[in-house]
Amino acid sequence: MASVYELKSRFQDLLRPLVRRMAQAGITANQVTLAAILLSLAAGAALAVWPGHPLPLILLPVILFLRMALNAVDGMLAREHGQKSRLGAILNELGDVISDTAIYLPFALLPGISPAAAVVFCLLAVISEMTGVVAIQIGASRRYDGPMGKSDRAALMGTLAMLTGLGIVSPGLAGWVIGLAALLVALTILNRARKALAEGRPA
Repeated sequence: MASVYELKSRFQDLLRPLVRRMAQAGITANQVTLAAILLSLAAGAALAVWPGHPLPLILLPVILFLRMALNAVDGMLAREHGQKSRLGAILNELGDVISDTAIYLPFALLPGISPAAAVVFCLLAVISEMTGVVAIQIGASRRYDGPMGKSDRAALMGTLAMLTGLGIVSPGLAGWVIGLAALLVALTILNRARKALAEGRPA
């Protein structure tokens, strides 16, 4: 199924000159990963402290875009500039889960949005990333299949937050959208498991 993740290579091409300069300046992949986590925690804290306030919601697409950029940068620094490490691999996977939860769980506090929908969405998002990682244990590659992977969740939730903050989408409707998105995350889990099993099957 189509996913925003398929645009990753083009996005990386745009970032490559910046990444090269960062590597020359001595900036490490792990530092960038930690910066992405801290940015996500700050954004989530703003949503939690001021639930329903328009400004954090309107700014969320910018925060999510910056987070996606940082996630791309840390991977490029690791792969293309000899910075791969076991610690980096752990930080990368845990960072995605921590960041997703920090940003999306506060939606449960927004007036008019079903807390259950937001919590289930976050729980399934964590399971989907775990499914992608578990694929490695059965001899498959790390799975990033959609239709609601990390990049897709960021695009959807960022747009939804902005429209809600601007008053274009009501919190009630936003809750329904999050509930439907949770179903797509569940489908993502099935897709990743199915493709991992097919790829990891002995010849």
